[in-house]
Amino acid sequence: MRFESPGFFDLQVNGFAGVDFNDPLATPEDLHRALDALRRTGVTRCLPTLITSSPERFAQCARNLLALNHPAVAGLHMEGPYISDDDGPRGAHPRKHVCAASREDFLRRQAAAEGRIRLVTLAPEVPGTLAMTEWLAEHGLLVAIGHTAASPEQIRDTVNAGAKLSTHLGNGCAGTLPRHPNLIWEQLAEDKLTASLIVDGHHLPPATVKSFVRAKTPSRTVLVTDAIAAAGCPPGEYVLNGERVVLDAHGRVAPPGKPWLAGSALTMDAAIANLARFTGLSLHQVLPLASTQPAALLGEKPVGRVALEWNVRGEKFSTVEVIDA
Repeated sequence: MRFESPGFFDLQVNGFAGVDFNDPLATPEDLHRALDALRRTGVTRCLPTLITSSPERFAQCARNLLALNHPAVAGLHMEGPYISDDDGPRGAHPRKHVCAASREDFLRRQAAAEGRIRLVTLAPEVPGTLAMTEWLAEHGLLVAIGHTAASPEQIRDTVNAGAKLSTHLGNGCAGTLPRHPNLIWEQLAEDKLTASLIVDGHHLPPATVKSFVRAKTPSRTVLVTDAIAAAGCPPGEYVLNGERVVLDAHGRVAPPGKPWLAGSALTMDAAIANLARFTGLSLHQVLPLASTQPAALLGEKPVGRVALEWNVRGEKFSTVEVIDA
């Protein structure tokens, strides 16, 4: 069965095809190869994502990516360093570079990125983030809540200050939360927040995905991959932001011996197929969550079109081809 869709738009991709976007030594050839491989999965536009690091490392990685002038790069997603320093909510982000939100720090990073940071993920409880959220929103940036241990009140205050997105809702938080209230319920109930979800079967169980989408509704949900260098590659060892991670035979990516995940090996076409299977939504209902809806959060439209062949028996896409971009 053949489907066509506007080109996919991934708001969160840390690397692909063996290449880590957070590696300051990544060559232009490496980065081009990764972005071209990403395009072959239907992603015609994306926000390469730079996670918590020193200003110097961030600056070099940003310059490397933006110097390419690759048509898939719509800007950058800055995930951290204004996030929780607690184990669990912090995830795979290095604690030593987590810090309070500072306009001076952000402006230094934005200058290195030539003004092309477009999405910032931060934790509402971190000092300075409320004022930072207001300032970023006033200057046209998309602000997301993530990697947080915030209280419901702090979530509400940050939304009122201008946050519009939940970064990979259900992840980047403590493994054990109060039954209610908690930060997941608060974000699910907040109609001003769109939820991004990593639908790889590891970050969220199928029933959780189905419940989240029912609560947010498909119109307030977008798909992201949170892909790292392991995406599009066989099981083995890879690197994220200078740290060793392992992709196992089941598609799960984690630091060796640690209980938390470290990004994913997910591709967007697989995320779409998984969401359709987990929720019972039709592919026509799911495809906008990977294309027009994430693009709209940045005030854009998708680029090009993608043709997909659906294997009904296998419940997956057998081929993906960009036909117009």
